[in-house]
Amino acid sequence: MESAIEDINKQFDISFVVFTGDNIANPKEADLTEFIKIVKKLNVPYYIVLGNSDVYKSNGLSKVRYFEMLKEANLFKLNAQKSSNYVFKKNNFVFVLVDGAKEVVPGTVGYYRKDTLDWLDKVLTKYSKNDVVIFQHFPVVYPKEVESRLKTHKTYKVEDYLKVLSKHQNVLAVVSGHFHVNAETMENGVYHISSPSLLTLPQEYKIIDIVTTKEFSPIIYTQLREFEVKKDANSNSVDESELSE
Repeated sequence: MESAIEDINKQFDISFVVFTGDNIANPKEADLTEFIKIVKKLNVPYYIVLGNSDVYKSNGLSKVRYFEMLKEANLFKLNAQKSSNYVFKKNNFVFVLVDGAKEVVPGTVGYYRKDTLDWLDKVLTKYSKNDVVIFQHFPVVYPKEVESRLKTHKTYKVEDYLKVLSKHQNVLAVVSGHFHVNAETMENGVYHISSPSLLTLPQEYKIIDIVTTKEFSPIIYTQLREFEVKKDANSNSVDESELSE
């Protein structure tokens, strides 16, 4: 992640960064503290989505405590992110962060609670005249590349989420993590984008551009940005198979 952030900081056209979950390997304050130390080096605003590896209430890292620690570290440079469901705006676009992680009994199955979906419905209604991009960890349209993992990694009652999306015409894209693969598909006019893991070879992250042209609808372009990982003799390498997911 240090190498990825160093690469991002060398670029001059990055508006902000979103971490799409599984930000730490284990839901412990010590792990989050290390994450914060690294992420604070970013030169642009950044936002956090919770994944299934991030929180576990009984382990001392609840969602409330997670965002308390981020706030204490002055992590956010644009607007202070106060909770796991959050909205920010940039150049008349609205960006929505939606939480589907479970903190009481964590697991690889995502769950967008009814109160979360009700909140999302209200947000999309409020900003009906704006184009919206949603960021979350658990996808609601699965990448074709991960069919073999759907028994353990599905999103619970995904149809309830899709019903909310179907009510609104202002969602450009839904960007997810969870499966750690690069994938994209269009469904019912919404671009569903899956972001890769920084741990997977080749190491890369996804850059998303929203291109606007007068009298035309915005168009989303994506590209993978590969970066060189600098080896530290004092650091221990992490195998992705070691993650709790």
